[in-house]
Amino acid sequence: MSTGVQPNANIQTISFRRPTNKPAESTAKPKNRHGGLLQDQLRRAQRAPWCPSWSAALRILLLIRVAGAMYTGIQDCDEVYNFWEPLHYLFKGYGFQTWETSPEYSIRSWAYILLHYLPVQISSTFIGPEKRPAFFAVRIFLGIVSSLCEVTFYRAVVDRINYRVGRYVFFLLAFNAGMWTASTAFLPSSFAMYANTLAFAYALEPPSSENMRRTLFATLAFAAGAVVGWPFAIAVAIPFVLEELFVSGTDKVTSATGISWYIGRWKRMITAAGVAALLFVPVVALDTLFYGKLTVVPWNIVKYNVFPDSQRGPELYGTEPATFYLANLLLNFNVIVPFALFALPALAITYRVDNKRLGERYTYADKSSPYTLLAIRLAPAYLWLGIMTLQKHKEERFLYPIYPLICFNAAVTIYLARGWLETAFIAVTNSPYKASRSTLFSQFTLSVVAASCMLSVSRIMAHWKYYHAPMSVTHALEAAEVPRLLNATGHVVLPPQFTKAQGRNKRHSDEDELPRIDLSLVEDWGLRLCVGKEWHRFPGHFLVPDGVRVDWIKSEFDGMLPGHFAETSRRGGLLERVKGTRVVPKDLNDLNKEAPQLYVDVSECDYLLDLDFPLHPGQAAHEPRYVADTQTWERIECQPFLDAAHSPLMTRTLWMPGEVWQRQNEFGEFCLLRHRANVNQKEKAHMVRRP
Repeated sequence: MSTGVQPNANIQTISFRRPTNKPAESTAKPKNRHGGLLQDQLRRAQRAPWCPSWSAALRILLLIRVAGAMYTGIQDCDEVYNFWEPLHYLFKGYGFQTWETSPEYSIRSWAYILLHYLPVQISSTFIGPEKRPAFFAVRIFLGIVSSLCEVTFYRAVVDRINYRVGRYVFFLLAFNAGMWTASTAFLPSSFAMYANTLAFAYALEPPSSENMRRTLFATLAFAAGAVVGWPFAIAVAIPFVLEELFVSGTDKVTSATGISWYIGRWKRMITAAGVAALLFVPVVALDTLFYGKLTVVPWNIVKYNVFPDSQRGPELYGTEPATFYLANLLLNFNVIVPFALFALPALAITYRVDNKRLGERYTYADKSSPYTLLAIRLAPAYLWLGIMTLQKHKEERFLYPIYPLICFNAAVTIYLARGWLETAFIAVTNSPYKASRSTLFSQFTLSVVAASCMLSVSRIMAHWKYYHAPMSVTHALEAAEVPRLLNATGHVVLPPQFTKAQGRNKRHSDEDELPRIDLSLVEDWGLRLCVGKEWHRFPGHFLVPDGVRVDWIKSEFDGMLPGHFAETSRRGGLLERVKGTRVVPKDLNDLNKEAPQLYVDVSECDYLLDLDFPLHPGQAAHEPRYVADTQTWERIECQPFLDAAHSPLMTRTLWMPGEVWQRQNEFGEFCLLRHRANVNQKEKAHMVRRP
């Protein structure tokens, strides 16, 4: 049953009914003195609610994504060691190396890493050789790329699906906690997400034998996500490929033209796939250059994960239960998860109870049903979630390629549920006119979208308040400790307000008061920062000043930790770095076996990153409470870090202001510690004697 507030059919796109800003004129005169007022109300009811234009949506998303680039923490240690560290090596000539980037195994693509070298060079050219600005330049670059893809996808939903669905998609993308993290993550799965989002912007058009643009551009985007990013992401394209080959779309296929139509579609798909396959050429060429041998990284990734031997494989790095991804989705997508998972059943229900919602039957009698087309667009999220759930090794980043599609599926369900309410309202009141004036439907959709946005913001704040300490505390080494050292030894003279603080518990609001200091003055001091049990929270060399070496100390962890790249001249160029990427490290293995030779004794450390939970201290032999050993270690900077194991589920998941909420959680301290004897000795050795 149709209502007065439904949009009109637009079968040439996909075929939700769209509104017209100008209502159809009527020759009938109003039957009462309020007729003019009633007509005005009907006009307002038929106008489409606000949908931002492409440029307006881009500006809004850019503000959000750039904020995310500046304030999001790094949630995955693979992002640090497999991508940030190799990029740091290309920039500075040193950094951590995992077994994945060893030429012996070569399952990480240098071509993908090299894409992020441009913003590093731009930062170096216009700001200087400092690493911290380069770090944020890369993140802002990723935020810009994500924004462009998201906006293109959003406008495609508005133009090809429905303006209401597009509006829901926009707000769900913009304020979603999962997108806040994934959009600026330096990960192949994020790159696959960008590519899939762009591909779907083209794939939302109905298939047609005359529309080669749709086929070519969508295929290229899907292929880029798989070849440059993550090869498994190509699975998301399976429904699109089947649609291209077997679904007529807007074509009129008869028994006489059926065979030639199939041949034409297959030829077109093969041609597009052949063009997309050319992406392998630069990727294989660059990886071959960096590894020093013919290397096809996408195949190496597939071979390791799909065809491992009895001793190797992803399961060495942990397994999770089947409910892992559902719990993860609930954390990041909250109330819209049921809507996203119910999209296909909701479409089936609409087909039964409100069939005309996607268009009148006669308008697509000789073409593909809009229900078929929409079902194909909803299918990839289910397909990907099913494939990933079947794998024993699970990680949050594995779902990144379908994050925008989860928002899309949820938006479609919200729209269809709104239609059910309209149909039920008319069935009860027998009055389409009352339905056109009712705010019940808009209040329903507003409540779902607003609740999701508010919960996502709360989740984002929880990440910042509870888990951001590793990045802030590590930066204190550059922002506070190294300037203090240079001032104490006479290399620089700092203003009194800084020297009084002596670099201890220095807040970042004071950073603007510091003079510009050449941190390279400490390069010959031999300073060493050590990390033990917190190796998985180390944010990378980009936040550690030049001249400070990072090493591991023994903890209870007994797996494989990264080694160091073969160092090259720090003044050398990119070609100089290639020599180091070809070196096969001796201490790395693909069996996740511990390499004790990578450890240093804690007595050799000048600084230490460590996490301490004073209310629940551990008793492990290799993880003593360094913070409590005040005779050996001195605090430089400590910030609160949530003790998740001893905090309630709700309050550790979400952040809310107020003492009542916060006092339910327990916190420890993530600290940067100074070895008193070692640092004092090096200060004396580098003291500048003034006349």
